[in-house]
This record gives sequence, structure tokens and C-alpha cells, in this order.
Amino acid sequence: MADELEFIEEGLQRSQIDEFFAEELARAGYGGMDVAHTPMGTQIVLKAEKPGMVIGKGGKNIRKITTQLEERFDLEDPQIDVQEVDEPDLNAQIVADRLANALERGWYFRKAGHTTIDRIMEAGALGAEIILAGKVTGARSRVEKFNRGYIKHNGEPAEEIVDEGQGVAVMKLGTIGVNVKIIPPNAELPDDFRIEEDADISDLVVEEEGESVEELLEGEPDEEQTEAAADDFEEVETPTGEPAADEEVIEADVVEDVEEELDEIEEDVEAVDEDFEDVDEEAEAEAEDLLEDAEEGDEQ
Repeated sequence: MADELEFIEEGLQRSQIDEFFAEELARAGYGGMDVAHTPMGTQIVLKAEKPGMVIGKGGKNIRKITTQLEERFDLEDPQIDVQEVDEPDLNAQIVADRLANALERGWYFRKAGHTTIDRIMEAGALGAEIILAGKVTGARSRVEKFNRGYIKHNGEPAEEIVDEGQGVAVMKLGTIGVNVKIIPPNAELPDDFRIEEDADISDLVVEEEGESVEELLEGEPDEEQTEAAADDFEEVETPTGEPAADEEVIEADVVEDVEEELDEIEEDVEAVDEDFEDVDEEAEAEAEDLLEDAEEGDEQ
């Protein structure tokens, strides 16, 4: 069998075993499981809120579960170890089942969500998220979220640190899916940091060679350095305000160009004035001719 198919079959078998335990141990507060295949058989670690109900009177219930695992899932010599959950409010699977049962008993979804997430945070969780999806109040399905604290949604911390559990509430209008995510109190996140007081940083500080800033400020400049600075200052030429010969030639050329442009502008203006005078004389002559014609017409 190819490796890919083997991984798929192992994952499918794990999911089926998880569903089997959730159905059989719902009243005992099933909180998840871990499966490990060893040469001696299959080691299964069960987490439950009430281990006594899982084991049963005289081990009757645990033997029944072991027999069913061998028959239904073809497991070789399954060995079940039952562990009690120290804090049920920090186990995502137990919280999801409790919330689903509360919804089935008629709790209003918003009251149930806020009450559940408050209990999780009071137990010491760093963060929690509850998602209800389905026909919560009416015929239309929608998604309701309840958030507290700090939660990771992706990356390695979301897979390794965040505890996740699912539950289903069967209502009259339809089913409601319950998804719970919890970050436990002692989780070490990659972006955490601590500030240590009175820490020894001598190994971390790199001392540079040369004089320190305090020594430079306290020390006085040498006479040689002072004389050298004075000589450099004297060598710098200060402007006297008198223009150089090249600057005078450039300014003279600029002045000549400007004067020539002004002369050309004056000539153009005079030419325009003469044109206007000619036009005025012609207009006066035409006006006199029109007046004479008008007088002759009146006399006739």
C-alpha cells in the first residue's frame, strides 16, 4: 500500500474512533483521546471528566469498549488508559459538548455563549473563541462568534498550542455546530517576552577600543591641534564684496543685451504710434467727405 493511502486510512480510522468514544462516553464527559501504535499493541489514552463512569463497575464498561474496538476497527490488542481532566473548563471538547447540551435544553444562544466563555476565562485561559453556526434563532442560518483574550488562528501555534473541540446541537429548526478554541494558561507562545530585572549583561555588551565619550568631553585640546585649526581658518578666503574681472565682463554683456532689447521695443512702439496717426488722418478725411456730401444733398 502506498504511503499516501496509509496516512489517509490512519486518519479516517482515528476520526471514526473519536466519534465512537464521543457517542459512548457522552455522559462521562469525554474530553478527547490520543492513539499510539506500538509493537505490543495499540495504546489509547482517554481523557474524561468522570473516569469512574468510563471504567464502570468492576471494569465492565472498559472491557466492553475494548471488545468493540477490536471488532469494529480491527485493532490489535487495544490498551486503554483513562485519565481524569484536571480542569474541565479548559478542555475544548468538554466545553463544546456542554454548550451543545445547553442549547438543546432551550438556553438562548447569546446567554449560553457569554456564560460559557466567561467560565473559560475565569479558569485561567489566555484566550478563547466560540463559534456557533446554523439556524440559531430563525429559518436562516448564520454565524455567531464570542471572543475573549488572545487566540491564534494559523501557523504552528494554532496546531500545537490551541485546544479545539467540536459539538453538535440538534434543534427543532435544524442543527447548530459548536466550535470551541482555547489557549491554556501555561502556553508558551513564540511572541512572548519577559523583562528580567538586575540581569547581568556584561557578556552581551561589546566594548569598543578607544576613548570613551566622557574622556573626550573631559580632555582639553592640545596646543598643536589648536594651532592647526587656527591655520586652517586663516587659509579660508572670505569674500571682500568686490566683483572679479570675469564677473564684470559678464555683467557688462548682460547690460548691453538688455539695452538693445529696450531700444528695439521703443522702435516698435514708435512705429505703432505712427500707424495709429495715419489711421486717424484717413478717418478724419473720410468724415469730412461724408459731411460735405450730406450738406450738398441738403442744398439740392
